[in-house]
Amino acid sequence: MLLLALDTATPAVTVALHDGSQVLAESRQVDARRHGELLLPAVDRVLAEAGRTLDAVSDIVVGVGPGPYTGLRVGLVTAATFGAALDVPVHGLCSLDGLAYASGLTEPFVVATDARRKEVYWARYGDARTRLTEPAVDRPADLADQMAGVPAVGAGALLYASVFTGVRREGPEHQSAGALAALAAEKLAAGTEFLPAQPLYLRRPDAQVPANYKVVTPT
Repeated sequence: MLLLALDTATPAVTVALHDGSQVLAESRQVDARRHGELLLPAVDRVLAEAGRTLDAVSDIVVGVGPGPYTGLRVGLVTAATFGAALDVPVHGLCSLDGLAYASGLTEPFVVATDARRKEVYWARYGDARTRLTEPAVDRPADLADQMAGVPAVGAGALLYASVFTGVRREGPEHQSAGALAALAAEKLAAGTEFLPAQPLYLRRPDAQVPANYKVVTPT
């Protein structure tokens, strides 16, 4: 087994190789505006560091979000392209699950990432491997009562610490493809189903056609 994991659902552009037992190499660069520019060089870098070639990859693992439209699509399209070119399966995982797994927490907690527009993507977990709710997007103020004092990790929880008062500042802030790959390796070993490698947006993209757009055709 050689898993190539990647995620671009958060400001972190992250890639890792995992052999089913351990992470062989990992790259993570935090830059919300350069996902397309940074991803492929990161793949080359982890392959070189691990001393492996792309044709040795047996499975692709990709974070499906939730995340902003443009950045999320970079990772998903790249994963689909690698899967088709190598003729290997592409496994989708909720990006929040990767952050939860990286936390290592054994108690109930919340993962929250920055969704922009003064909102967060979030979900509740029973422990680092067990998600209890479907991912959601909300304004932090609307969550204040139910989040007070609850352990929380992620950039969204750090950004709105006045709402996520139980935020663990030592916890993971951004996604780690190494954690995503390790979680995928466990799921593959257990025969657990994955998500489709399709984007989990939760809301409409920022760029939309104006409501009163007038089509002009030549006469």
